[in-house]
Amino acid sequence: MKLTIVGGGSTYTPELIDGFARLRDLLPIEEVWLVDTDPRRLELVGGMSQRMFAAAGHPGRIVPTTELVAGVADADVVLLQLRVGGQAARHGDETFPHGAASIGQETTGAGGLAKALRTVPVVLEVADIVRRYARPDAWIIDFTNPVGIVTRALLQQGHRAVGLCNVAIGFQRRFAALLGVQPGQVSLDHVGLNHLTWERSVWLERDGARYDALPELIAARVSDLADEVELPASLIELLQVVPSYYLRYFYAHDEVLHEQLAAPSRAEAVSAVERELLAIYADPTQHEKPAALAQRGGAFYSEAAVELIASLRADRGDVRVVNVANNGTMSFLPDDHVIEVPATVGSAGILPIAVAPIAPDFAGLIAHVAGYERLALDAAVHGGRDRVVRALLAHPLVGQHDKAERLADLLIGTNREHLAWAQ
Repeated sequence: MKLTIVGGGSTYTPELIDGFARLRDLLPIEEVWLVDTDPRRLELVGGMSQRMFAAAGHPGRIVPTTELVAGVADADVVLLQLRVGGQAARHGDETFPHGAASIGQETTGAGGLAKALRTVPVVLEVADIVRRYARPDAWIIDFTNPVGIVTRALLQQGHRAVGLCNVAIGFQRRFAALLGVQPGQVSLDHVGLNHLTWERSVWLERDGARYDALPELIAARVSDLADEVELPASLIELLQVVPSYYLRYFYAHDEVLHEQLAAPSRAEAVSAVERELLAIYADPTQHEKPAALAQRGGAFYSEAAVELIASLRADRGDVRVVNVANNGTMSFLPDDHVIEVPATVGSAGILPIAVAPIAPDFAGLIAHVAGYERLALDAAVHGGRDRVVRALLAHPLVGQHDKAERLADLLIGTNREHLAWAQ
């Protein structure tokens, strides 16, 4: 099996390599090709990856390349983990919205729109190359944010694609630890859109029985859950669900904005971590995943990726939380909208599992953000300031005409070099 990582020069790639090495019995890989436009990063990350495979006794081959066609040629699976504009562009996403008293974040609000506008055209170009040169049955797995919008862009163009996020697997691992059980005993009623999800049930299988352990978790460990998502325990007790961390931007908007204005951006912190990681990767004696990588983000991504790929290549009817076309799962959304829910995954395709009725407050926010996402994709594909303004106006974190106009100008001014239509 040939697996290609587009954006393989990322400092996060050794996390994936570590997962491939540890879980090789689940997912045998002959070749991992790392594709990136930065030769120096490829040299460092590729060298580290090769040493990790060798130290683990993995027989697979690591092949770094700057050539996209060679990288994806005859690939069985292509992982996309792109960051168009790098951490500098992310810093912009996290700061330019402050000029309009709005939250700065790379996957939601005005910053999330900026990332979508930069990313979607590049991803679609990559996907066209994959379609031409990879195996006919190859899957594209998108880990590139904003995952929901990017995945819908891929599906809309007819690509064999699925979106993947680490939020659900992170919750599964955390709940299992709190319950004192193995992660495989825990499954989630995880519902919403990418980075806009709620855990409504925590299904625990133990001693031949299956029951929802969420009520007992909330009753006994609500403080731990609140710390995990940085929201008040009283909110979790009120809702009787565990919101994802990203709901904090909606449920505690003013508090988050105040924090952002007083602290360095996340991009600045990540840039410092990346410098440390690249120095480690440059050391030819290093062959173990460094502890500093945990500060980079994306916990359990490697496990999620391995499990998903293994499920796609088998016919066991595995259930994984993925980003997939709605197809009637949520009756209040169009069929082609991309949602994040548990789905049955197999070599023939991916089928979302029916979800229980969604509470009006959750459904309302999902529908509101979904409307924004559709306008955001239209702006990313077709360009134009008016489309940007309209998408911003539709976002629940913006919602005011003068703010949308101001944010549009800030967004375009900050990202002009990455927007062909704005040159």
